[in-house]
Amino acid sequence: DRLFQPAVREVILPHKLGVHNIQCWKNSAVGLVGFLLGDQELIYEAIENSERGYRRQMDEGVMPDGPWWEGAWGYHFYTLSAVWNLTEAAYNCGIDLYEAPLKRLYDAPLNFAMPGLRLPAFNDSKEVGLQDRASVYELAYTRYGNPDYLALLDTSDRENDQALWFGAGDMTPSGGRVWKSVNYSHSGYAILATEQGEAVTWLCVKYGPHGGGHGHPDKLNFVLHMGGEVVGVDPGTAKYGIPIQAEWYKTTLAHNTLVMDETSQERSEGTCLAFGSVGSVDYAVTEAGPIYTGLTFRRTAALLDKNLVVMVDQVRADRTRTLDVVYHQAGTWVRRPELGRTWLPPDKNGYRHMRDAETVQGDAGTTMAVRVMPYWRESLIVLAPGETTEVITATGVGIHAEDRVPMVIFRRRARETAFGWTLSLGGDAVAMQPLAVQDVSGNALSGSRAAAFQVTPAFGQSQVLVVNPEALPVTVTLPDGTPWQTEKLFDVR
Repeated sequence: DRLFQPAVREVILPHKLGVHNIQCWKNSAVGLVGFLLGDQELIYEAIENSERGYRRQMDEGVMPDGPWWEGAWGYHFYTLSAVWNLTEAAYNCGIDLYEAPLKRLYDAPLNFAMPGLRLPAFNDSKEVGLQDRASVYELAYTRYGNPDYLALLDTSDRENDQALWFGAGDMTPSGGRVWKSVNYSHSGYAILATEQGEAVTWLCVKYGPHGGGHGHPDKLNFVLHMGGEVVGVDPGTAKYGIPIQAEWYKTTLAHNTLVMDETSQERSEGTCLAFGSVGSVDYAVTEAGPIYTGLTFRRTAALLDKNLVVMVDQVRADRTRTLDVVYHQAGTWVRRPELGRTWLPPDKNGYRHMRDAETVQGDAGTTMAVRVMPYWRESLIVLAPGETTEVITATGVGIHAEDRVPMVIFRRRARETAFGWTLSLGGDAVAMQPLAVQDVSGNALSGSRAAAFQVTPAFGQSQVLVVNPEALPVTVTLPDGTPWQTEKLFDVR
Protein backbone atom coordinates (compact mmCIF):
# COMPACT_ATOMS: atom_id res chain seq x y z
CA ASP A 1 0.00 0.00 0.00
CA ARG A 2 2.90 2.39 0.61
CA LEU A 3 5.33 1.32 -2.13
CA PHE A 4 3.98 -0.76 -5.01
CA GLN A 5 0.47 0.67 -5.29
CA PRO A 6 1.58 4.34 -5.19
CA ALA A 7 4.44 3.65 -7.62
CA VAL A 8 2.06 2.11 -10.13
CA ARG A 9 -1.04 4.25 -9.72
CA GLU A 10 0.49 7.66 -8.99
CA VAL A 11 3.72 7.54 -11.01
CA ILE A 12 3.58 4.98 -13.81
CA LEU A 13 -0.02 4.79 -15.00
CA PRO A 14 -0.59 8.55 -15.52
CA HIS A 15 2.34 8.63 -17.98
CA LYS A 16 1.11 7.15 -21.31
CA LEU A 17 3.20 6.52 -24.42
CA GLY A 18 1.24 4.31 -26.83
CA VAL A 19 3.41 1.82 -28.75
CA HIS A 20 6.92 2.46 -27.45
CA ASN A 21 9.82 0.58 -25.91
CA ILE A 22 9.45 2.48 -22.62
CA GLN A 23 5.75 1.62 -22.48
CA CYS A 24 6.81 -2.04 -22.53
CA TRP A 25 8.82 -1.45 -19.35
CA LYS A 26 5.88 0.34 -17.78
CA ASN A 27 3.53 -2.51 -18.69
CA SER A 28 5.85 -5.03 -17.06
CA ALA A 29 6.05 -2.96 -13.89
CA VAL A 30 2.27 -2.61 -13.70
CA GLY A 31 1.64 -6.26 -14.55
CA LEU A 32 4.12 -7.67 -12.05
CA VAL A 33 2.60 -5.58 -9.28
CA GLY A 34 -0.80 -6.86 -10.39
CA PHE A 35 0.34 -10.49 -10.19
CA LEU A 36 2.12 -9.90 -6.88
CA LEU A 37 -0.96 -8.37 -5.26
CA GLY A 38 -3.60 -10.36 -7.13
CA ASP A 39 -4.97 -7.13 -8.59
CA GLN A 40 -6.96 -8.02 -11.71
CA GLU A 41 -7.37 -4.38 -12.71
CA LEU A 42 -3.60 -3.92 -12.94
CA ILE A 43 -3.16 -7.20 -14.81
CA TYR A 44 -5.77 -6.09 -17.35
CA GLU A 45 -4.13 -2.66 -17.64
CA ALA A 46 -0.72 -4.22 -18.37
CA ILE A 47 -1.83 -6.84 -20.86
CA GLU A 48 -5.19 -5.99 -22.42
CA ASN A 49 -5.45 -2.19 -22.40
CA SER A 50 -6.16 -1.36 -26.04
CA GLU A 51 -4.23 1.91 -26.00
CA ARG A 52 -0.93 0.75 -24.51
CA GLY A 53 -1.10 -2.80 -23.14
CA TYR A 54 1.20 -5.71 -23.97
CA ARG A 55 -0.99 -7.10 -26.72
CA ARG A 56 -1.06 -3.79 -28.58
CA GLN A 57 2.72 -3.48 -28.22
CA MET A 58 3.16 -6.89 -29.84
CA ASP A 59 0.48 -6.43 -32.51
CA GLU A 60 1.67 -3.01 -33.68
CA GLY A 61 5.25 -2.74 -32.43
CA VAL A 62 6.60 -6.00 -33.84
CA MET A 63 6.91 -5.94 -37.63
CA PRO A 64 5.48 -8.96 -39.47
CA ASP A 65 9.04 -10.11 -40.19
CA GLY A 66 10.21 -9.58 -36.63
CA PRO A 67 12.13 -6.35 -35.90
CA TRP A 68 10.83 -3.84 -33.37
CA TRP A 69 9.28 -0.96 -35.33
CA GLU A 70 11.88 1.65 -34.35
CA GLY A 71 14.43 -0.06 -36.58
CA ALA A 72 17.34 0.13 -34.11
CA TRP A 73 18.73 -3.19 -32.87
CA GLY A 74 19.72 -1.71 -29.51
CA TYR A 75 16.07 -0.78 -28.89
CA HIS A 76 14.94 -4.17 -30.17
CA PHE A 77 16.80 -5.82 -27.28
CA TYR A 78 15.80 -3.05 -24.90
CA THR A 79 12.19 -4.00 -25.64
CA LEU A 80 12.91 -7.72 -25.18
CA SER A 81 14.53 -6.93 -21.84
CA ALA A 82 11.28 -5.31 -20.77
CA VAL A 83 8.67 -7.78 -21.96
CA TRP A 84 10.12 -11.10 -20.76
CA ASN A 85 9.48 -10.14 -17.13
CA LEU A 86 5.78 -9.75 -17.83
CA THR A 87 5.41 -12.77 -20.11
CA GLU A 88 7.13 -15.09 -17.64
CA ALA A 89 5.17 -13.79 -14.64
CA ALA A 90 1.98 -14.28 -16.63
CA TYR A 91 3.08 -17.79 -17.64
CA ASN A 92 3.63 -18.70 -13.99
CA CYS A 93 0.11 -17.47 -13.23
CA GLY A 94 -1.62 -19.40 -16.00
CA ILE A 95 -1.64 -16.79 -18.81
CA ASP A 96 0.37 -17.84 -21.86
CA LEU A 97 1.68 -14.80 -23.75
CA TYR A 98 4.33 -16.75 -25.67
CA GLU A 99 2.53 -16.22 -28.94
CA ALA A 100 3.70 -15.58 -32.51
CA PRO A 101 4.59 -11.85 -32.23
CA LEU A 102 6.96 -12.43 -29.30
CA LYS A 103 8.58 -15.36 -31.09
CA ARG A 104 9.18 -13.12 -34.10
CA LEU A 105 10.86 -10.62 -31.77
CA TYR A 106 13.29 -13.37 -30.69
CA ASP A 107 13.74 -14.78 -34.20
CA ALA A 108 14.50 -11.51 -35.98
CA PRO A 109 18.04 -10.84 -34.67
CA LEU A 110 19.19 -14.24 -35.90
CA ASN A 111 17.48 -13.78 -39.26
CA PHE A 112 18.99 -10.34 -39.80
CA ALA A 113 22.47 -10.98 -38.38
CA MET A 114 25.65 -10.39 -40.33
CA PRO A 115 28.35 -13.06 -40.35
CA GLY A 116 29.90 -13.24 -36.91
CA LEU A 117 26.40 -12.92 -35.43
CA ARG A 118 26.46 -9.13 -35.36
CA LEU A 119 23.68 -6.70 -36.18
CA PRO A 120 24.36 -3.48 -38.11
CA ALA A 121 24.33 -0.08 -36.43
CA PHE A 122 21.13 1.15 -38.04
CA ASN A 123 19.20 4.15 -36.66
CA ASP A 124 19.80 5.05 -32.99
CA SER A 125 21.85 1.96 -32.24
CA LYS A 126 25.45 0.91 -32.20
CA GLU A 127 26.44 -2.42 -33.70
CA VAL A 128 25.02 -5.24 -31.56
CA GLY A 129 26.96 -8.47 -30.99
CA LEU A 130 24.53 -11.35 -30.48
CA GLN A 131 27.04 -13.32 -28.41
CA ASP A 132 26.64 -10.61 -25.79
CA ARG A 133 22.89 -11.28 -25.83
CA ALA A 134 23.07 -15.08 -25.76
CA SER A 135 21.59 -15.32 -22.26
CA VAL A 136 18.34 -13.80 -23.58
CA TYR A 137 17.83 -16.98 -25.60
CA GLU A 138 17.92 -19.35 -22.61
CA LEU A 139 14.30 -18.54 -21.83
CA ALA A 140 13.40 -18.28 -25.52
CA TYR A 141 14.71 -21.79 -26.29
CA THR A 142 12.90 -23.28 -23.29
CA ARG A 143 9.57 -21.71 -24.31
CA TYR A 144 9.79 -22.09 -28.11
CA GLY A 145 12.33 -24.84 -28.75
CA ASN A 146 13.54 -23.15 -31.94
CA PRO A 147 16.75 -24.99 -32.95
CA ASP A 148 18.04 -21.80 -34.61
CA TYR A 149 18.64 -20.39 -31.13
CA LEU A 150 21.24 -23.10 -30.48
CA ALA A 151 23.69 -21.43 -32.86
CA LEU A 152 23.81 -18.54 -30.41
CA LEU A 153 23.66 -20.60 -27.20
CA ASP A 154 26.63 -22.60 -28.53
CA THR A 155 28.72 -19.42 -28.21
CA SER A 156 27.89 -18.99 -24.50
CA ASP A 157 29.47 -20.54 -21.39
CA ARG A 158 25.90 -20.52 -20.00
CA GLU A 159 27.12 -19.18 -16.66
CA ASN A 160 24.42 -16.58 -16.14
CA ASP A 161 21.15 -16.07 -14.27
CA GLN A 162 18.98 -16.82 -17.29
CA ALA A 163 20.66 -20.20 -17.79
CA LEU A 164 20.21 -21.00 -14.09
CA TRP A 165 16.54 -20.03 -14.05
CA PHE A 166 15.35 -21.17 -17.46
CA GLY A 167 18.11 -23.03 -19.31
CA ALA A 168 17.37 -26.39 -20.90
CA GLY A 169 19.57 -29.31 -19.93
CA ASP A 170 20.99 -31.35 -22.77
CA MET A 171 20.97 -29.50 -26.08
CA THR A 172 22.00 -30.97 -29.42
CA PRO A 173 24.73 -28.78 -30.93
CA SER A 174 23.53 -26.70 -33.85
CA GLY A 175 24.72 -27.10 -37.42
CA GLY A 176 26.64 -24.42 -39.29
CA ARG A 177 24.85 -21.16 -39.98
CA VAL A 178 23.81 -20.50 -43.59
CA TRP A 179 23.51 -16.93 -44.87
CA LYS A 180 21.43 -16.34 -47.96
CA SER A 181 19.90 -13.50 -49.94
CA VAL A 182 16.47 -12.56 -48.60
CA ASN A 183 14.16 -9.55 -48.80
CA TYR A 184 12.24 -8.53 -45.66
CA SER A 185 9.58 -6.36 -47.24
CA HIS A 186 7.72 -5.30 -44.07
CA SER A 187 10.71 -3.94 -42.17
CA GLY A 188 12.40 -2.90 -45.41
CA TYR A 189 15.76 -4.69 -45.52
CA ALA A 190 17.07 -6.29 -48.72
CA ILE A 191 19.94 -8.63 -47.86
CA LEU A 192 22.32 -10.01 -50.49
CA ALA A 193 24.71 -12.77 -49.41
CA THR A 194 27.11 -15.15 -51.12
CA GLU A 195 29.40 -17.96 -49.94
CA GLN A 196 29.34 -19.45 -46.45
CA GLY A 197 31.41 -19.58 -43.27
CA GLU A 198 34.17 -17.00 -42.92
CA ALA A 199 34.10 -16.29 -46.68
CA VAL A 200 30.55 -14.92 -46.69
CA THR A 201 29.91 -11.48 -48.17
CA TRP A 202 26.75 -9.82 -46.82
CA LEU A 203 25.14 -6.57 -47.95
CA CYS A 204 21.95 -5.02 -46.54
CA VAL A 205 20.07 -2.15 -48.21
CA LYS A 206 17.75 -0.31 -45.81
CA TYR A 207 14.59 0.99 -47.48
CA GLY A 208 11.74 0.52 -44.97
CA PRO A 209 9.87 2.62 -42.37
CA HIS A 210 11.66 5.58 -40.85
CA GLY A 211 11.56 4.30 -37.25
CA GLY A 212 9.96 7.22 -35.40
CA GLY A 213 12.13 9.34 -33.13
CA HIS A 214 14.94 6.80 -33.29
CA GLY A 215 15.05 6.74 -37.10
CA HIS A 216 17.78 8.27 -39.25
CA PRO A 217 17.29 10.11 -42.59
CA ASP A 218 19.15 7.45 -44.58
CA LYS A 219 16.81 5.81 -47.07
CA LEU A 220 18.65 3.31 -49.30
CA ASN A 221 21.65 3.35 -46.98
CA PHE A 222 23.57 0.07 -46.91
CA VAL A 223 26.01 -1.84 -44.73
CA LEU A 224 28.53 -4.24 -46.29
CA HIS A 225 30.31 -7.08 -44.48
CA MET A 226 33.01 -9.37 -45.87
CA GLY A 227 36.00 -11.33 -44.61
CA GLY A 228 34.81 -11.10 -41.02
CA GLU A 229 34.73 -7.29 -41.01
CA VAL A 230 32.20 -4.52 -41.64
CA VAL A 231 33.56 -2.81 -44.74
CA GLY A 232 30.82 -0.37 -45.79
CA VAL A 233 29.94 1.24 -42.47
CA ASP A 234 27.06 2.98 -40.74
CA PRO A 235 28.38 5.08 -37.82
CA GLY A 236 25.41 4.27 -35.59
CA THR A 237 24.66 6.74 -32.84
CA ALA A 238 26.18 8.90 -30.12
CA LYS A 239 24.93 10.02 -26.73
CA TYR A 240 21.76 11.96 -27.37
CA GLY A 241 22.78 15.06 -25.45
CA ILE A 242 25.99 15.88 -27.31
CA PRO A 243 25.97 18.14 -30.41
CA ILE A 244 27.59 15.64 -32.79
CA GLN A 245 24.54 13.38 -32.55
CA ALA A 246 22.49 15.91 -34.55
CA GLU A 247 25.44 17.38 -36.44
CA TRP A 248 26.70 14.05 -37.82
CA TYR A 249 25.05 10.80 -36.77
CA LYS A 250 21.51 11.88 -37.64
CA THR A 251 22.44 13.50 -40.95
CA THR A 252 22.11 11.84 -44.33
CA LEU A 253 25.76 12.59 -45.16
CA ALA A 254 26.88 10.20 -42.40
CA HIS A 255 25.32 7.27 -44.31
CA ASN A 256 25.88 5.44 -47.59
CA THR A 257 23.14 7.06 -49.64
CA LEU A 258 22.10 10.17 -51.59
CA VAL A 259 22.15 13.78 -50.37
CA MET A 260 20.45 16.54 -52.38
CA ASP A 261 21.56 20.19 -52.12
CA GLU A 262 23.64 19.45 -48.99
CA THR A 263 20.52 18.92 -46.85
CA SER A 264 19.35 15.77 -45.09
CA GLN A 265 16.51 13.62 -46.39
CA GLU A 266 12.96 13.95 -45.13
CA ARG A 267 11.36 11.05 -43.28
CA SER A 268 9.99 8.54 -45.74
CA GLU A 269 9.34 4.88 -46.44
CA GLY A 270 10.74 3.30 -49.56
CA THR A 271 9.94 0.16 -51.50
CA CYS A 272 11.71 -2.79 -53.07
CA LEU A 273 10.82 -2.84 -56.77
CA ALA A 274 12.56 -6.11 -57.60
CA PHE A 275 14.62 -8.73 -55.79
CA GLY A 276 16.09 -12.02 -56.92
CA SER A 277 18.85 -13.68 -58.96
CA VAL A 278 19.82 -13.71 -62.62
CA GLY A 279 22.27 -16.52 -63.16
CA SER A 280 24.78 -16.22 -60.34
CA VAL A 281 24.06 -12.53 -59.68
CA ASP A 282 21.85 -11.62 -56.70
CA TYR A 283 20.27 -8.17 -56.87
CA ALA A 284 17.85 -5.72 -55.24
CA VAL A 285 16.18 -2.75 -56.98
CA THR A 286 14.89 -0.25 -54.41
CA GLU A 287 13.21 3.16 -54.41
CA ALA A 288 13.61 5.71 -51.62
CA GLY A 289 10.15 7.28 -51.56
CA PRO A 290 9.59 11.03 -50.94
CA ILE A 291 12.96 11.83 -49.38
CA TYR A 292 13.05 15.23 -51.15
CA THR A 293 10.33 17.22 -52.87
CA GLY A 294 10.43 16.66 -56.62
CA LEU A 295 13.06 13.90 -56.57
CA THR A 296 13.06 10.18 -57.38
CA PHE A 297 15.97 8.06 -56.16
CA ARG A 298 16.37 4.42 -57.10
CA ARG A 299 19.29 2.23 -56.08
CA THR A 300 20.18 -1.14 -57.54
CA ALA A 301 22.68 -3.28 -55.64
CA ALA A 302 24.12 -6.39 -57.30
CA LEU A 303 26.45 -8.97 -55.80
CA LEU A 304 28.45 -10.41 -58.70
CA ASP A 305 30.62 -12.57 -56.47
CA LYS A 306 32.02 -12.47 -52.95
CA ASN A 307 34.55 -9.77 -53.93
CA LEU A 308 32.59 -7.63 -56.38
CA VAL A 309 29.61 -5.36 -55.61
CA VAL A 310 27.96 -3.12 -58.20
CA MET A 311 25.82 -0.09 -57.39
CA VAL A 312 23.67 1.82 -59.90
CA ASP A 313 22.07 4.96 -58.46
CA GLN A 314 19.41 6.55 -60.69
CA VAL A 315 18.22 10.05 -59.81
CA ARG A 316 15.59 12.29 -61.40
CA ALA A 317 14.79 15.75 -59.99
CA ASP A 318 12.40 18.57 -60.79
CA ARG A 319 15.29 20.84 -61.78
CA THR A 320 19.07 20.92 -61.72
CA ARG A 321 20.25 19.97 -58.24
CA THR A 322 23.46 19.19 -56.41
CA LEU A 323 23.43 15.41 -56.06
CA ASP A 324 25.89 13.74 -53.67
CA VAL A 325 26.22 9.94 -53.61
CA VAL A 326 28.10 9.20 -50.38
CA TYR A 327 30.04 6.11 -49.32
CA HIS A 328 31.98 5.41 -46.09
CA GLN A 329 34.47 2.53 -45.97
CA ALA A 330 36.34 1.25 -42.93
CA GLY A 331 40.13 1.45 -43.02
CA THR A 332 42.61 4.04 -44.27
CA TRP A 333 43.04 5.79 -47.59
CA VAL A 334 45.77 4.26 -49.77
CA ARG A 335 45.06 5.94 -53.08
CA ARG A 336 42.89 8.93 -53.93
CA PRO A 337 42.30 10.51 -57.37
CA GLU A 338 45.40 12.19 -58.79
CA LEU A 339 45.72 15.99 -59.00
CA GLY A 340 43.25 16.52 -56.18
CA ARG A 341 43.15 19.93 -54.57
CA THR A 342 42.04 20.93 -51.10
CA TRP A 343 38.26 21.15 -50.67
CA LEU A 344 36.68 23.30 -47.95
CA PRO A 345 33.48 21.65 -46.67
CA PRO A 346 30.49 23.94 -46.13
CA ASP A 347 29.61 24.87 -42.57
CA LYS A 348 26.54 22.63 -42.50
CA ASN A 349 25.51 19.66 -40.41
CA GLY A 350 27.39 16.61 -41.59
CA TYR A 351 29.81 18.42 -43.89
CA ARG A 352 31.49 20.45 -41.13
CA HIS A 353 32.80 17.21 -39.58
CA MET A 354 34.71 16.17 -42.72
CA ARG A 355 38.51 16.38 -42.55
CA ASP A 356 41.40 16.28 -45.02
CA ALA A 357 39.02 16.80 -47.95
CA GLU A 358 40.29 16.83 -51.53
CA THR A 359 38.44 17.31 -54.81
CA VAL A 360 38.98 16.52 -58.47
CA GLN A 361 36.57 16.85 -61.39
CA GLY A 362 36.19 15.12 -64.73
CA ASP A 363 34.21 12.65 -66.84
CA ALA A 364 36.76 9.84 -67.16
CA GLY A 365 35.75 7.94 -64.05
CA THR A 366 38.20 7.12 -61.28
CA THR A 367 39.62 4.36 -59.09
CA MET A 368 40.40 4.81 -55.40
CA ALA A 369 41.84 2.39 -52.85
CA VAL A 370 41.26 1.81 -49.13
CA ARG A 371 43.02 -0.72 -46.93
CA VAL A 372 40.39 -2.10 -44.55
CA MET A 373 42.78 -4.11 -42.37
CA PRO A 374 46.61 -4.01 -42.29
CA TYR A 375 46.89 -7.60 -43.56
CA TRP A 376 44.30 -7.18 -46.35
CA ARG A 377 44.85 -6.27 -49.95
CA GLU A 378 43.60 -2.87 -51.03
CA SER A 379 39.85 -2.61 -51.65
CA LEU A 380 38.99 -0.56 -54.73
CA ILE A 381 36.18 1.97 -55.23
CA VAL A 382 35.59 2.48 -58.95
CA LEU A 383 33.35 5.13 -60.51
CA ALA A 384 32.26 4.54 -64.11
CA PRO A 385 33.06 7.27 -66.66
CA GLY A 386 30.60 9.13 -68.84
CA GLU A 387 29.30 12.17 -66.95
CA THR A 388 31.15 15.07 -65.37
CA THR A 389 31.54 14.28 -61.70
CA GLU A 390 33.28 16.01 -58.83
CA VAL A 391 34.93 13.34 -56.69
CA ILE A 392 35.43 14.53 -53.11
CA THR A 393 37.50 12.33 -50.80
CA ALA A 394 37.91 12.93 -47.08
CA THR A 395 37.49 11.28 -43.70
CA GLY A 396 34.25 11.29 -41.76
CA VAL A 397 33.28 10.29 -38.23
CA GLY A 398 33.08 6.67 -37.13
CA ILE A 399 32.06 5.39 -33.70
CA HIS A 400 33.42 8.59 -32.08
CA ALA A 401 34.65 11.98 -33.25
CA GLU A 402 38.30 10.95 -33.52
CA ASP A 403 37.55 7.66 -35.27
CA ARG A 404 38.25 8.78 -38.81
CA VAL A 405 36.69 6.76 -41.63
CA PRO A 406 37.51 7.20 -45.34
CA MET A 407 34.57 8.66 -47.25
CA VAL A 408 33.91 9.62 -50.85
CA ILE A 409 31.27 11.86 -52.40
CA PHE A 410 30.37 11.53 -56.08
CA ARG A 411 28.88 14.97 -56.81
CA ARG A 412 26.97 16.04 -59.91
CA ARG A 413 24.97 19.12 -60.81
CA ALA A 414 22.18 17.53 -62.78
CA ARG A 415 18.45 17.07 -63.20
CA GLU A 416 18.70 13.45 -64.37
CA THR A 417 21.63 11.09 -63.98
CA ALA A 418 22.79 7.57 -63.20
CA PHE A 419 25.86 6.86 -61.07
CA GLY A 420 27.50 3.49 -61.79
CA TRP A 421 30.15 2.37 -59.32
CA THR A 422 31.73 -0.82 -58.01
CA LEU A 423 33.45 -2.09 -54.90
CA SER A 424 36.23 -4.55 -55.63
CA LEU A 425 36.77 -6.03 -52.19
CA GLY A 426 39.56 -8.41 -53.15
CA GLY A 427 41.67 -5.64 -54.61
CA ASP A 428 41.57 -6.86 -58.22
CA ALA A 429 41.21 -4.20 -60.89
CA VAL A 430 37.76 -3.78 -62.41
CA ALA A 431 36.45 -1.61 -65.23
CA MET A 432 32.88 -0.31 -65.52
CA GLN A 433 31.69 1.27 -68.76
CA PRO A 434 28.25 2.76 -69.56
CA LEU A 435 26.39 1.45 -72.61
CA ALA A 436 23.79 3.16 -74.79
CA VAL A 437 20.12 2.39 -74.06
CA GLN A 438 17.24 3.21 -76.44
CA ASP A 439 13.46 3.00 -76.19
CA VAL A 440 11.24 1.18 -78.72
CA SER A 441 11.44 4.17 -81.10
CA GLY A 442 15.22 4.16 -81.07
CA ASN A 443 15.51 7.29 -78.94
CA ALA A 444 18.23 7.48 -76.32
CA LEU A 445 16.95 7.01 -72.77
CA SER A 446 18.20 8.96 -69.79
CA GLY A 447 20.17 6.84 -67.35
CA SER A 448 17.74 7.96 -64.66
CA ARG A 449 15.10 5.76 -66.34
CA ALA A 450 17.15 2.86 -67.71
CA ALA A 451 20.90 2.31 -67.53
CA ALA A 452 23.33 -0.36 -68.69
CA PHE A 453 26.95 -0.97 -67.73
CA GLN A 454 29.61 -3.44 -68.78
CA VAL A 455 31.55 -4.68 -65.73
CA THR A 456 34.92 -6.27 -66.49
CA PRO A 457 36.98 -7.73 -63.63
CA ALA A 458 40.69 -8.35 -64.06
CA PHE A 459 40.02 -12.05 -63.67
CA GLY A 460 36.80 -13.47 -65.03
CA GLN A 461 34.35 -12.64 -67.78
CA SER A 462 32.70 -9.33 -68.56
CA GLN A 463 29.02 -8.98 -67.73
CA VAL A 464 26.50 -6.43 -68.91
CA LEU A 465 23.97 -5.27 -66.31
CA VAL A 466 20.75 -3.52 -67.24
CA VAL A 467 18.81 -1.58 -64.62
CA ASN A 468 15.29 -0.74 -65.81
CA PRO A 469 13.05 0.08 -62.79
CA GLU A 470 10.09 1.15 -64.93
CA ALA A 471 10.15 -2.14 -66.90
CA LEU A 472 10.36 -0.29 -70.21
CA PRO A 473 10.97 -2.16 -73.47
CA VAL A 474 14.60 -1.15 -74.06
CA THR A 475 17.42 -2.00 -76.44
CA VAL A 476 20.99 -2.06 -75.18
CA THR A 477 23.85 -1.80 -77.64
CA LEU A 478 26.39 -4.39 -76.51
CA PRO A 479 30.13 -3.69 -76.81
CA ASP A 480 30.34 -5.72 -80.04
CA GLY A 481 27.48 -3.68 -81.56
CA THR A 482 24.81 -6.36 -81.08
CA PRO A 483 21.41 -5.05 -79.96
CA TRP A 484 19.92 -6.68 -76.84
CA GLN A 485 16.26 -6.20 -76.05
CA THR A 486 14.81 -6.64 -72.57
CA GLU A 487 11.89 -5.47 -70.45
CA LYS A 488 13.10 -6.83 -67.12
CA LEU A 489 13.68 -4.51 -64.18
CA PHE A 490 17.12 -6.05 -63.82
CA ASP A 491 18.94 -8.23 -66.34
CA VAL A 492 22.41 -9.64 -66.88
CA ARG A 493 24.17 -10.89 -70.01
